[in-house]
Amino acid sequence: MDAAFNKGDAKALAVLYLPNAKLLPPTHEVASGPAAIEKFFAGVHANGVTDHKLEMIDAGGDDKVVYGSANWSAKGKDKDGKPTTLSGIATHVFERQADGSLKLRLHTFN
Repeated sequence: MDAAFNKGDAKALAVLYLPNAKLLPPTHEVASGPAAIEKFFAGVHANGVTDHKLEMIDAGGDDKVVYGSANWSAKGKDKDGKPTTLSGIATHVFERQADGSLKLRLHTFN
């Protein structure tokens, strides 16, 4: 996720999500499905957010569902347009696919 985010590649981010995935950002504007999720990340990139980093707090699950919580940080701009560090906590819920890969079902952050 960090690599795709830091390339500014909203499309590469969107493919990490299931077709019926939900992204619940702090704006309270739920993005549902890859097209809406891609649009959300394109907007984030257009606003100059860079240098995204996830640091895992906890993870668990089973052979079907995996969850994780992480601290996240990124560089962005404050309300006056000055450089600032953004940060918060993220929760990810993944579903294991038939090929063994994981895709996001639910992603929320503050």
